[in-house]
Amino acid sequence: MVLLRRILLALLLLAGLLAAVLWAYTLRAQPQRTGEISVRGPLSRLSIERDAHGIPTIRAGAAEDAWFGLGFAHAQDRLWQLELHRRIGAGRLAELFGREALGNDKFLRALGVRRAAQEQWAKADPLTRRALEAYSAGVNAYVGEHLRARPPEFLLLGLQPEPWTPVDSLAWSIIMAWDLGGNWRTELLRLRLGLFLPASRIDELLPAYDGERAPQLRDYGELYTRLKIAGTGRPAPAASMPAAAGSAFWDPLSHGGVEGRGSNNWAVAGSHSSTGFPLVANDPHLRLSTPALWYLARLEAPGLRVAGATLPGLPMVVLGQNEHLAWSFTNTFPDVQDLYVEQLDPTNPQRYRSGEGPDSWATFETFRERIAVRGEDEVEFIARRSRHGPVISDAEGPATLGLTGTHPPRPDAPGYALALRWTALDPDTGTVAAGLGFNRARTVDEFIAAGSSYVAPMQNVIVADRRRIAQISVGRVPLRKADNDLRGRVPAPGWDTRYDWAGFLPPAETPRELDPRRGWLASANQRVHGPGYPHEIGSDWALPFRHRRIQQLLASRPMHDLDSFAAMQRDQHSLFAVALLDRLRSARSPHPLAAQAQALLAGWDGHMAGDAAEPLIFWAWVRHLGRGLFADQIGAERYERELTQRSFHDALLGVLQRNDSWWCDDMGTPQHESCSDQIDRAFGAALDELERLQGHEPATWRWSRAHLARAEHRPFSKVGLLRRHFELQTPVGGDTYTLDATRVWLASGPADAMLPYQTEHAASLRLLMDVGDPRRSRVIHPSGQSGLVFSPGYRDFQPRWAQGQTVMLWPDTEPGQMLRLLPR
Repeated sequence: MVLLRRILLALLLLAGLLAAVLWAYTLRAQPQRTGEISVRGPLSRLSIERDAHGIPTIRAGAAEDAWFGLGFAHAQDRLWQLELHRRIGAGRLAELFGREALGNDKFLRALGVRRAAQEQWAKADPLTRRALEAYSAGVNAYVGEHLRARPPEFLLLGLQPEPWTPVDSLAWSIIMAWDLGGNWRTELLRLRLGLFLPASRIDELLPAYDGERAPQLRDYGELYTRLKIAGTGRPAPAASMPAAAGSAFWDPLSHGGVEGRGSNNWAVAGSHSSTGFPLVANDPHLRLSTPALWYLARLEAPGLRVAGATLPGLPMVVLGQNEHLAWSFTNTFPDVQDLYVEQLDPTNPQRYRSGEGPDSWATFETFRERIAVRGEDEVEFIARRSRHGPVISDAEGPATLGLTGTHPPRPDAPGYALALRWTALDPDTGTVAAGLGFNRARTVDEFIAAGSSYVAPMQNVIVADRRRIAQISVGRVPLRKADNDLRGRVPAPGWDTRYDWAGFLPPAETPRELDPRRGWLASANQRVHGPGYPHEIGSDWALPFRHRRIQQLLASRPMHDLDSFAAMQRDQHSLFAVALLDRLRSARSPHPLAAQAQALLAGWDGHMAGDAAEPLIFWAWVRHLGRGLFADQIGAERYERELTQRSFHDALLGVLQRNDSWWCDDMGTPQHESCSDQIDRAFGAALDELERLQGHEPATWRWSRAHLARAEHRPFSKVGLLRRHFELQTPVGGDTYTLDATRVWLASGPADAMLPYQTEHAASLRLLMDVGDPRRSRVIHPSGQSGLVFSPGYRDFQPRWAQGQTVMLWPDTEPGQMLRLLPR
């Protein structure tokens, strides 16, 4: 008995000691937010003044010192996020996470993100150099002298933070452009489909925008068959296809289609504003993460007073307002990426065919990459670059891309490699310089002038000063030759010079609209130019449902204020559901719950409320209907990997409108199914699924129980014991097509029965800006300012975000915490 007491006492003492150590660690790991510290780097005194929500105001005697202070604040609150951003840009994930991340690293090394960033740094203009150097000095001043305890991610992974460099910032800007681009995947999908489907059917599966006619292209299926690319049979096996989203670190291949990676923005002129001055709203829809992608901050220095959303890794406010104007972004989705099939010299795979002549060959540039892999030997990897760009098919694994003719060549087919031409890899980028110019612009005209140097990712910018509103698309757009009969829609033969780019669209000729008579501007990733626009900037845009809803709500009242704008951002009326509602109501099924489900749908108007059953019935039906229409015709695995990661809903609408029997027939049955049969079958399958998931009473089903917003933590969302602490989840309403956009993820997953309906893409930020009185402006993002999991600021924004609430962008109260940085 005495021994047992001693053991229990020892265990209690040990537990108490461990608790004390953890408590001391949590206190020490918190950055210093008050008092004075001496730092090496700034030229003048500066302060970091945090409000009650942890949003810092950085006051400095010069812009360089403000950029320094922003780097210091980013390092204080988001050091792990900075480290992850650096490693993604450098292709150094396997060094931490082992073989599972090796495919990502190979792709990033093949793409050459870090090499491109180094070339861009070598050619950077003086302003960009000063800003990036000052920002890097701020990060390093904190890490090198004032980091008292490493954040838990560093401790658990046994990692020490490394110095930040300007090249790290530029590499991260390229990664952001990659996340917001990606039409190369659609080119590749057309290549694969062209091997077994006629172009007319592919145009139905990947239709032209909003019911328009698809452009006439060369018969690319015949071209690929003649070149013996990927054989001529049914779909390529799954092993040769890009992996679906599966990496919790960062998956460069998981971003298919445009829906869910878009945004909303709109503005009204002073004539339609209750204040008499323009109002601007913005909510970019991006993949959710914990901590959030955005970090809110205010910068104040002579000639610089700006507030809004910053990106850890960059020295500027990306979205927000200054004393004179406010601006907002949505993705333009231009076609700024082209794939080229490079034919390899059968006698020397380091050479590729470079001209129209059969004996015209060039030598690839090669780069020897060494990839450290945790727990294993270093992997050596040779990356190549053709005259068009990086050879991404060299990455193997998830980036093999389905070419049977990839290096090394097979005896029975020519050898091919796949190269990517992309504007964001150009060495003369001016994106950072443009962003710095946006922060200082005083008028709409000055803002537009600053945007002329912007390269990627191309954005639809709505900007307003106190008198004017304007919408302009900023970014570099390639021009294609008149005889280019593939028009950037599919991979082109790299040796045929008619497919080379013919320069770039002059910045002054991108789409734009200034001070429209109607008094408002809006974009939601729809095509932003009319049919008379003389240039072709792209072909893959979001379905116009969100834009039409914005138009409806802006026209619904003569005057707007920030409260009406906030209500618009929370709007959950789905015009996509409205377009399909009659079809769903017509569905019949012998399922015992069919009558109850139809009774619910009879009074439903397409509102995607989280506490309702109807949205869940609708999306389960859409999910099963899409699989019934398309999976047998293109292959179940390809449907699951490709179409469920992109929007196939335009194809679904087209099939039903045409009553297209070819798509509606089930090839696996002897009878001929009609579209009505597929509608009925999908309804029955949906009811089976929902009864299994949420019980026998349809009236008790709830959309928000299935539709969870998941903000992934990288990497601890993959670790069961840590996931519940580091990852943020919350039930939400809305869907892919509501203004409160919460993308419905339709891919199946055996590990989680609710996976098909969860959302990982939603409003990553909400901004409401009053140009006349910035003190009224409001903002929110989905997590909190801090990246420390044990800090209250790690998740304090989440409930506000989920409920559509905001905090003040420019509070007029005294700061809660002030830290003075004294130059050493």
